[in-house]
Amino acid sequence: MPNLSPASPPPPFDPRSICNLILDEADRDGIAVSNLALQKLLYFVHGLHLVETKTPLVSGYFEAWTYGPVHPVGYQAFKAAVSNPIVFRAETLDPLTLERRPLSDCGDRRAIELVRRVVATYARMSPGRLVDISHAKGAPWSHIVDEARTSVVLGLRIPNDLILDRFARHKVSVGAEPTHGEPSEDFPFGRNRDCQGGVPLARRKEEGAKSKQKRTSAILPKRGPQTFL
Repeated sequence: MPNLSPASPPPPFDPRSICNLILDEADRDGIAVSNLALQKLLYFVHGLHLVETKTPLVSGYFEAWTYGPVHPVGYQAFKAAVSNPIVFRAETLDPLTLERRPLSDCGDRRAIELVRRVVATYARMSPGRLVDISHAKGAPWSHIVDEARTSVVLGLRIPNDLILDRFARHKVSVGAEPTHGEPSEDFPFGRNRDCQGGVPLARRKEEGAKSKQKRTSAILPKRGPQTFL
């Protein structure tokens, strides 16, 4: 169990520690989580923390990848799992001895509670459903991808102020099947088959499938924890 000592340092935290926390909570609930799904869950926890506290939960930044927001540091820590359920935890490398050692647990009460809420609500969803939520029109990923069509966006980074401003727009159109099927791995735009005519295929698929979907509900909260669960 994480250390809940009042002496726990304040956020932002190492994104790998929050990923480990998400995986531990999912394990307790008997839920298998792939790296693609983990990145969406990490983004949801981070976004909620921004909305509720106006401060970032994790250090670093998220980028708009083909199948939604990805934290590069968090992704690299679990890249070895490929598309399989993650069965290990991220570690840190001692720069002097080059030995791997466990990361410090995140003992922040708010972070632990947010992780539990997100895992309980979203971790059982398929990766395709999580991608659809993260691609909601007008939400941060969508805004950055659309902006990149007409201007230069450094590394397709998703700034925290944009997440804070647009996180409430995470609404999803629920159809019979996820818009992108069930992707197994994510990758940055510009790699392999992800772009066509300057427009990301992920965006083209969404636009093409829009007429086949049924709008039913808001998935993420408009404000505060009271509308989340």
